[in-house]
Amino acid sequence: MAVEKLSISIPGAALEFVERYRKKHSIKTRSEVVQEALALLRERELEGAYGESSAEIDLDWDCLSSDGLIDEAW
Repeated sequence: MAVEKLSISIPGAALEFVERYRKKHSIKTRSEVVQEALALLRERELEGAYGESSAEIDLDWDCLSSDGLIDEAW
């Protein structure tokens, strides 16, 4: 995996949280804590996208989706 360097500025309280979390979970670096946080944000975005797409139900298609199929074992 290619790694890019990024410099960020965060409030002191946020940095203290990162350090506490890192120590509590035996994480080697602050970068790993940030990577974990970004993975959670990515997951949240995906959940939102799946939720939006499942809300787009076409009722006309639903009534036809089993058209012609009988309930028997294949």
